[in-house]
Amino acid sequence: MTVHFIGAGPGAADLITVRGRDLIAASPVCLYAGSLVPKELLGHAPEGARLVDTAALNLDEIVAEMLAAHAQGLDVARLHSGDPSIYSAMAEQMRRLDAAGVPYDVTPGVPAFAAAAASLGRELTVPGVGQTVVLTRVSARATPMPPGEDLRTLGRSRSTMVLHLAVQRIDAVVEELTPDYGADCPVAVVARASRDDEVILRGTLAGIAAQVKDAGVRRTAVIIVGGVLTASEFTDSHLYSAARARDLPSEEPS
Repeated sequence: MTVHFIGAGPGAADLITVRGRDLIAASPVCLYAGSLVPKELLGHAPEGARLVDTAALNLDEIVAEMLAAHAQGLDVARLHSGDPSIYSAMAEQMRRLDAAGVPYDVTPGVPAFAAAAASLGRELTVPGVGQTVVLTRVSARATPMPPGEDLRTLGRSRSTMVLHLAVQRIDAVVEELTPDYGADCPVAVVARASRDDEVILRGTLAGIAAQVKDAGVRRTAVIIVGGVLTASEFTDSHLYSAARARDLPSEEPS
């Protein structure tokens, strides 16, 4: 028996990995966050599978479902939105499974920020403009940020910044980033990336808060800040440069 932590992707049902889909199909128990995971993915579960929406459950109740499946020798597909490596609360579930001696594995998924960048049609690392991406959030209604990870500190590098779980505090985000990025710095907000009801807002730090409020965006959104969003004049990457030395294939033996 194994608990399979599976990245269900950003929202579009067809953005799950083949491995993730196959694990759902092979698991008699499926735990999923009903408010975030597309219902279409449940159609891959085997007939008669136990489907548990964890949106209303606390951590102990979720782990109890896993332990009950373990006692019956039943594999569990544990679906997390996006990719479970960030902001998924997977670590505390694993800690409890370790204590109980329950085996588990992890299948990555398409993270929300990658889906947002795809919707924007932008690369987040552009030569000479931005080569570092900071993935972060704010503290509103969540655990406090560790020392040194506040937006003012992180913003000093002027790296491309991606904020999750922050759109409801857009005014504070703008206030904290403007001193280092400048009021004219490009910003994009993508809500429900990859879904049919996706919303894309583009602007600058000076005006993005008003756009967010006018559009009524309050959750399931990613904020991206940085010059890469509008960069058009930049040096070609060295990766494909004609001046770059390339290893030639060895000759086939005669």
